[in-house]
Amino acid sequence: MNLSNLKPAEGSVKNRKRIGRGQGSGRGGTSTKGHKGAQSRTGYSRKIGFEGGQMPLQRRIPKGGFKNINRMEYAAVNLDVLQTIAEELKVNKIDRETLVSKHLIGKNELFKVLGRGEIKMALEVHAHKFSDTAKSAIEAAGGSVHLISK
Repeated sequence: MNLSNLKPAEGSVKNRKRIGRGQGSGRGGTSTKGHKGAQSRTGYSRKIGFEGGQMPLQRRIPKGGFKNINRMEYAAVNLDVLQTIAEELKVNKIDRETLVSKHLIGKNELFKVLGRGEIKMALEVHAHKFSDTAKSAIEAAGGSVHLISK
């Protein structure tokens, strides 16, 4: 073994051009970054949607619509669902706890009874709101409706 046949260890030498190591390397001076401007400076990272100072597309396009911050969202529960629950649990009173236990509404959700389907038994229904058809159908079957305060 002599100095003429020494080689570096496997993986210790990277096969790439080193920038910023003098003019003789061919990549000195500006270190391939060009002259001046944000991209030549340290710490620069292009923001998402940046278009070189031009007004970005996201800000150029007109915005539309309106979001009412006072809107009340109600989960819908239909009469046929109430009938099914009453038959399944053999109860004549349906309230929030019953629907939460059956995973039809969330524990903090407001719900409204709607008039799809029919009701065959007298039910006492407690809800935040009732549609007119649901209310008349429940009362026609001999049941009663009770409004829950929000």
